[in-house]
Amino acid sequence: MKILMKGNIALCEGAVAAGIDAYFGYPITPQNEVPAYFSKKMVELNKVFVQAESEIAAANMVLGAAATGKRTMTSTSSPGMSLKQEAISYMAALQLPALIVNVQRGGPGLGNISGSQADYFQAVKGGGHGDYRLIVLAPNSAQEMYEFAYDSFDLAEKYRIPVLILTDGMIGQMMEPVELNKTPKKDFIEKDWALTACKGREPRSIKSLLMRDGVLEKHNINLQEKYKLISQNEVQYETYNTDNAEIIVIAYGISSRIAKSAVKLARQEGIKAGLLRPKTLWPFPSEIIKSLAKDGTKLLVAELSHGQMVEDVRLAVNGKVPVEFIGKAGGGVLSEQDLLNKIKNLK
Repeated sequence: MKILMKGNIALCEGAVAAGIDAYFGYPITPQNEVPAYFSKKMVELNKVFVQAESEIAAANMVLGAAATGKRTMTSTSSPGMSLKQEAISYMAALQLPALIVNVQRGGPGLGNISGSQADYFQAVKGGGHGDYRLIVLAPNSAQEMYEFAYDSFDLAEKYRIPVLILTDGMIGQMMEPVELNKTPKKDFIEKDWALTACKGREPRSIKSLLMRDGVLEKHNINLQEKYKLISQNEVQYETYNTDNAEIIVIAYGISSRIAKSAVKLARQEGIKAGLLRPKTLWPFPSEIIKSLAKDGTKLLVAELSHGQMVEDVRLAVNGKVPVEFIGKAGGGVLSEQDLLNKIKNLK
């Protein structure tokens, strides 16, 4: 059965099906449907909902609840995400699984409440301090908002890492049919690291202040080994008409939907165009991009920014083929015709 709903509500439905225990948030457009939904739903489910006094407080509440082994989540939009960065760095250091959602809006600063993709650097390069990573998922539909939220908790617990869903105001606000096709989770693995009171067992400790000589260095090495494993196992992407493509558009999120339409129009005009859509922004699909960068092929990156993911694409191909860029920022949206014209100019 399919139900018409906003992307933000689909996200909530996915988290509920995944067995979320607690949500901590603070209102900011264009993600306000998320805390509004949970303020009622979590009460109905006899679970925890807190509208914190700030984004900083909400992120630290997630940290505390995650340390007890609970499935916990927060959501925000771009300026609010900036405020959460210290706690996110702490969660990465503490190896705490949690779901964080950024429904991006135009920036920098307070910007506006239109959709944007200008938080890519913050998401994939580590917005806080230290050498850390988050798994970053990029849905391009309300259906994927539901499915990615459902899968994120398992992924976070598998690697003991915060997972970030990086979406935007357009996907969050648009209404689409969503098939609620996931079986609600009821059985969960026991977490042998969680702080659950130590009656009958040895005490446990979770900390990120590691002052003894060499201990922090060893911890960092262990984290990097984990990130390497994630890079090997968790890359997700989608391709469309890339087998014989001479021009390949690379786009994620809402831009990938526009790009797919432009690729179809280009094909109708006899231009061999294709599309690669990263579903994971970290780990980034560098190897598949590298393999598509054949002699004579041109790559075109489309983003709702002034150029962020394009840097990772250029790193992936290492100068082997040209990488062009088309973008729009500040809440502006690329059109099919914008992209089609750019594709034609590259032919």
